[in-house]
Amino acid sequence: MEMNYRKWQANDIFSGNSWLGPNQVLITTDQGLVIDIKDEKEAGDGITQLTGFLCPGFINAHCHLELSHMKGMIPIHTGLTEFILQIVQLRKSDEEFIYQSIATAEKQMWESGIVAVGDICNNELSIQQKKNGRLRYHNFIEISGVPAFLAQNRIQAGIELVNKFKDELSLPNTALPASTIVPHAPYSVSAELFDLINQETAEQLLSIHNQETIEENELFQTGTGAFMEMFQQLNIDASSFQPSGTTSLQKWIPYFNKQQSLLLVHNVVTNTDDLIFLNQQQSIGKSCYLCLCPNANLYISNSLPNLPALLPYSHALVIGTDSLASNHQLSVWEEIKVLKKHYPTIPTSTLLQWATINGAHALNMQHQLGSFEKGKVPGLVLLEGMENKEDLVHSSSRRIF
Repeated sequence: MEMNYRKWQANDIFSGNSWLGPNQVLITTDQGLVIDIKDEKEAGDGITQLTGFLCPGFINAHCHLELSHMKGMIPIHTGLTEFILQIVQLRKSDEEFIYQSIATAEKQMWESGIVAVGDICNNELSIQQKKNGRLRYHNFIEISGVPAFLAQNRIQAGIELVNKFKDELSLPNTALPASTIVPHAPYSVSAELFDLINQETAEQLLSIHNQETIEENELFQTGTGAFMEMFQQLNIDASSFQPSGTTSLQKWIPYFNKQQSLLLVHNVVTNTDDLIFLNQQQSIGKSCYLCLCPNANLYISNSLPNLPALLPYSHALVIGTDSLASNHQLSVWEEIKVLKKHYPTIPTSTLLQWATINGAHALNMQHQLGSFEKGKVPGLVLLEGMENKEDLVHSSSRRIF
């Protein structure tokens, strides 16, 4: 069968790792398979000229698609514990409305250039939309439980939900989409449940909400503060909780000793000592990535991660959108724009790397996504409205295919 080729040229092309220059032409099939990148003098005729900058499809490393029906329901700047209380109260809704909201949210992600998602799942409501195969997903089946006696029931429920996702979304001759059991957050998982998750997830990819607020560290350092008050409001028995006198990260990381790969999400109050501690953990597997969700951090607590402290780990930084309960949209490009606004000295190329190839590595999808390399099908995104590569104020992203 004869293959049809498409040729693309723009103001510049970002490969997933660097800018290639305005004279380069990306050659793909009609289905988006990357064939080659050539100089315009060697590319021949039939080149499609685009105004803007081309890059691979974005990887949304952290999302809660199942919360899409909660858009606009929770006021901004509530603080994390009040936000959690409202999530608990508002999570349930008419299922048809939830399904419609999920479909609308996924469409928004697709149109803005997202090709793959690390999606947090507490139920099976997102399966129906995911069956359409429009985006690639790693499904993080999230479990929690503060009282120790709940641990066995919670891990069993997690196993059952993982199996449900695998049965419903299995694809022939592929391990994708993947589904793994993960802990919700350090403050919501007992030591007993952490141990069970560890036993169940050897060499798997895990995600965890990490150090999203200073109150989280306060809980572990002193056993006091807003989280203890939240447990009381939710009638959760936290009497077995024992403060460690350390930050939360330094408490929970040692629970995992089965060569798991880790995706730490938010990291708003993660400091240099935490990162040094993380690097010293020899039991951690092939990778450890730090996910930034700046718009959600601003929405919930009007704060941002200490990015200068995280920049030495730029190779391990990725980007997520969080949910429509904590964000006005699900667009990785909008996350990049807010990072650029607050940290203007960070080159756009670095931010794009976090959103493409780094994200693909974090979700174990680097062999097919994340960069314009021969044999990959990474998606094609056009960045428009930029006076230059470093001025993103009036820019937008649009999926080409």
